[in-house]
Amino acid sequence: MTYWFNDPLVKNLAPIFYSSAIRGLFTTFMPPKILIGDYNLSELPGIAPGIWDNLAASRPTKRAFIVTDEVASRYAQRVAGAAQSRGFTTQIWDKAKPEVPLETVFAGAEEAKRFEPDLIISVGGGSVIDSSKAIFILYERPDITDLGTVSMLAPLNLRKKAVLVAVPTTSGTGAEMTAVFVVSDEKTRRKIPVSHPEVIPDIALLIPSFTLGMPPKLTAGTGLDALAHAMDCVTSPGTNDFCDPLALRAIQLTFRWLPIAYRDGSNHEARMRMQIASAIAGIAFGHGGVSHTHSLGHSLGKIFNVHHGVAVGVFIPYVQQFHAPVTEKYLDICTALNIRGRTKAEKLNSLVNKVKDLMSKLDIATDLKGLGITREDMKNNMNMLVQYAFEDPSNFQSPRPMTTEQYQKMFWYAYEGKDVDF
Repeated sequence: MTYWFNDPLVKNLAPIFYSSAIRGLFTTFMPPKILIGDYNLSELPGIAPGIWDNLAASRPTKRAFIVTDEVASRYAQRVAGAAQSRGFTTQIWDKAKPEVPLETVFAGAEEAKRFEPDLIISVGGGSVIDSSKAIFILYERPDITDLGTVSMLAPLNLRKKAVLVAVPTTSGTGAEMTAVFVVSDEKTRRKIPVSHPEVIPDIALLIPSFTLGMPPKLTAGTGLDALAHAMDCVTSPGTNDFCDPLALRAIQLTFRWLPIAYRDGSNHEARMRMQIASAIAGIAFGHGGVSHTHSLGHSLGKIFNVHHGVAVGVFIPYVQQFHAPVTEKYLDICTALNIRGRTKAEKLNSLVNKVKDLMSKLDIATDLKGLGITREDMKNNMNMLVQYAFEDPSNFQSPRPMTTEQYQKMFWYAYEGKDVDF
């Protein structure tokens, strides 16, 4: 299969678009409308028209197709109730799966075509929201039969039939804010990242109480995902003055509130703060980019079935060290976290240790060996690990190019927990 990110034109043009000269001529910032709080699910009229009143006024057929999974279906029922109170006919499709298998989203798109909605709502974690983005494309564009060929350089002309609303039930992916989604091709055992500005949801509805039931391991993994998004974004060549303050604030919030949310899942303020951290990190990296934590993490996660947030999070210290020779933006992170040192090297070392200390508080290993991956499995899968990481679009969004030889070294350094010195 020929994926869009293997197109030589995309690979050659993407780094140019990240240059300061081009960004000075053409920069976009298109977050969705954001509403926060349980009040947005009220089934009673408010003092002024609310989100569901506005949607009802703009959707001619008032048919809402709700994408969710078995875990989040109880929250989908509450969202359906709010929509129904404004005259919407709803259908809940609760068959979204983790890792977003291609066959699942095609099945969901077929259901959507039969229902003919003019509103698509996703209620769930990152996989559910990613599923809804894929279903949105396939519903609007039934002529597209291969999502792997959807290129960010070609218009899709969506929203002829429906608009997209995202209601996250986890705090980490930031998928409710971004133009990116990832689907899995089970036949080739690889993840397919898709990026297109037209899949940014029209509305992001943040309901902090929806995250209260997240188990500790999921809280930790998704929180590290948000941290990877934000830290990558700060050092990305694609970042800008809109993204930087959002990413830095997300980093501060994550270090402050993630350990509390992990230890006490019923702490409403910690849940709310982490939902905000995830969202603003999503806005930041959605416009400023991510880098090698994701090319490495996508590959590791798919081959060894490691949770996405853990897979990208474990690489944060190593990637920061790898990027340090070409960018000093990590010093902005140090300033935001009040990390001091006499030299830049001391500050970088303290930053790396602070990240590892956070992971220890979350009971997550700081090396691949600690994730339970054997040396033999690493050896047997190394060629595929390197290939998938090298071909991942996050690779050519990074501030410092990484060769296949360096990818192999990076995997081994991360396996042993060694400081990156190349």
